[in-house]
Amino acid sequence: MSHGTHGIDAIASRFVRPGKPGAPATLHRVTLTLARCPEHPDGSAGRGYEIVAPLSPDGRLDSVLWRDARDHCRVRRFWTGERDRHGRLVHRAGGDGGATWLIDYEDWTNEYDEPGYRLGTHAFIEGEYVSIRETGDEVYRTFTVARVDAAGVGGHP
Repeated sequence: MSHGTHGIDAIASRFVRPGKPGAPATLHRVTLTLARCPEHPDGSAGRGYEIVAPLSPDGRLDSVLWRDARDHCRVRRFWTGERDRHGRLVHRAGGDGGATWLIDYEDWTNEYDEPGYRLGTHAFIEGEYVSIRETGDEVYRTFTVARVDAAGVGGHP
């Protein structure tokens, strides 16, 4: 991503999880790719999301850590034939299970948000699946967790 993630490599190790003195935060870079579907029977590595997210040791999104690192929780949506979209990972109260995780592209409106389906209950572990509803679409698309790296490793989203 061209904005918002600069400095993750330098700051990731400075976050400390409340209640666990000295324990490093777990900001991760997660790559999701479109899973197989009728339009793409083999899936599509050219369609998906790259997300910098706070993950617990079991691979689940961590809302406590998100509060501390929210400015660094960024998303890049990549889709073959379209320009990349850049946004941020947001945690909001309410929704299924008492909270909603979504991708927010524009701070001033909820119109273009892309909610995940129970993202807080899914493990972001390579090979697992998660679902996201694209802007203006009533159907959730399924994505495969293709890669998970520590946020300080590799290139920026």
